[in-house]
Order: sequence, then structure tokens, then C-alpha cells
Amino acid sequence: MDPTELDDFRLLSGNANRDLSEAIAAQLDAPLSRMEVGRFADGEIWVRIEESVRGADVFVIQPTCPPTSESIMELLVILDALKRASARRTTAVIPYYGYARQEKKLRPREPITAKLVADLISAAGADRLLTVDLHVQSIQGFFDIPVDHIPAGPILAADMVERAIGGPDTAVVSPDVGGVGAAKALADRLNAALAIIAKRRPEANRVEVLQVIGELEGRRVVLIDDMIDTGGSLVQAAEMVAARGASEIYAYATHPVFSNEAADRLEASSIKEVVVTDTIPLPASKRRGKIRVLSMAPTLAEAIRRIHRNASVSTLFDRYWTEDKR
Repeated sequence: MDPTELDDFRLLSGNANRDLSEAIAAQLDAPLSRMEVGRFADGEIWVRIEESVRGADVFVIQPTCPPTSESIMELLVILDALKRASARRTTAVIPYYGYARQEKKLRPREPITAKLVADLISAAGADRLLTVDLHVQSIQGFFDIPVDHIPAGPILAADMVERAIGGPDTAVVSPDVGGVGAAKALADRLNAALAIIAKRRPEANRVEVLQVIGELEGRRVVLIDDMIDTGGSLVQAAEMVAARGASEIYAYATHPVFSNEAADRLEASSIKEVVVTDTIPLPASKRRGKIRVLSMAPTLAEAIRRIHRNASVSTLFDRYWTEDKR
């Protein structure tokens, strides 16, 4: 960051993913502002920002990842503190947006928690949102503030190109009909074939794979998704594409939620490698030999720089889809 810009620029980090925040700060060559986050005896969160933010352009980095409710509440308290400290503009940088899977009512008397959390973030004082790969892109419409939605696809695609994954002998497989757009964009980038898995969810965290649409015999397969939660549906998809004659299976996903025994389940599967990003911290207890992590820090740092300078964020991705194309 240009030293002349630091006078009105502040970068804060919650506790949800401190490593990513420090990596973003290093990319920007800007310090993380001093802030203390603690707990009262009964567990309530308190925050003290230890330097002036009056009139500043503030960016708060806090993915709402597990423990999700704790992470969200901590973010809300920080946003409220900034609002009351007279920050000029506050951008909530939420690399992983939790509660996104309930974005519509499927049955009577169900909540739409993706909208609820959006309202809470706005009410707490956020002036804009910067996020990565929302579970459903229409969630952007739940906010009455500007949303900069960054796709991780270009970063994942660049990694595949670097590892020579692509060409006619490769198939990109969408995990469901809703992910076809992202899978097609990736398939076009790799000059690869496209396949789709048809599935249904009879209940939360349980998936039934019904059909694989597309030719996979003898092809290297890339399973692409926005998140991996329990890993059950991903492993089931891998078994099905293996049965259809896939020669090798790779899995690429943005958000490594990795609930319960997901890491062990993936390690024991037929998937050769699982590639994720660092939008959610991956502790040592969940790291396995098949799992590799790519950093979103350079991309998020550049997006923050552009927002601060009131420059275009969307043009940030143009080069990823055009350079080194094979």
C-alpha cells in the first residue's frame, strides 16, 4: 500500500482466521490495527479498538466459519464498535459467508437465515461486503449495501493449468445442476469436457446421487464445488465417476468446512488430491496427505486495495481467464 494512503486506511482482524488476515496485511504492506477482543465471565463478547478510526476507510476481515455463531457475533460487535467510533466507511471482508445454505424456504415455517445474517451485518454498521464464492450468488440481493463477490474459480483454474490438468482427456464435473455455470466456465478455461451429477437431498447433510450426465470413460475428472462440509456427497460422487471409468479423480473446492470426519473420509476415498483455499482455517488435526491449500490472500488484498481506491474489482479477474490459456 502506498504510505500516503495509510492515513485513512485501517485493516482489522477478528479471531476466525487470523492467519489469512496477517497474510492479507503482508500483501498490502499495511499493519493490522490494534484491537482487543475478549469475553465477559458469562461468555459475552466485548471489543476495544485501540487506535482511532474516525474518518477512516476500515476493512474488517472475519469469515463466519465454525464456530459459526461465535464468528458472526464477534463480527457484529466489531462493526458496531466501528460505527460508534465514527469510521467513514466500513467494509466487512467475509471470505466464507456462513448460514448461506438456507437461502430459500423449501418447506413451511422454515427461516431464510442467509437473509437474516445479511440484515444483521447491515444493521451492525457495514457499508459494503467483500466475500468469496457465496453458496448461491443470489444472496448478493439480500444486502441493501454494495457487495463485491469474488470467485475462487480463477485461482483454482490457474492451479490446474500449472499442474497440466486439462484438455480433451479431462472432464469437469458439476456436483449439481446449480453449479453448472461455474463448472462450464472452468471446463472452457481448461478446454475440457463437462459433466453433471444429478442428486437430491432428502434431509440436511444427506445426499443421494441419482445420475451422472456426460462421458467419463478414460478421462481425468475434476470435481468442483464451492464447499466441502462432511465430504459425504463428494466421496459418493467420486465413487460414481470412478464406476463410470474415470482414470483419475481430483476435487477442487473453495471453502474447507470439513465437519466431523470429513478429512479422514476424503483421505480414504478414491480421490487423488483435494485442493481447497484458506477462506476457512484448516487446523493440523484436519490436514491429511491428499489435502492441499491455496491462498486467497493475494486476491483479497488486491480487491481491498481497489475498493479503497474506488477502482474496479471485476477487472481483477480478467487476466486469470486470458493469460496462459492452453
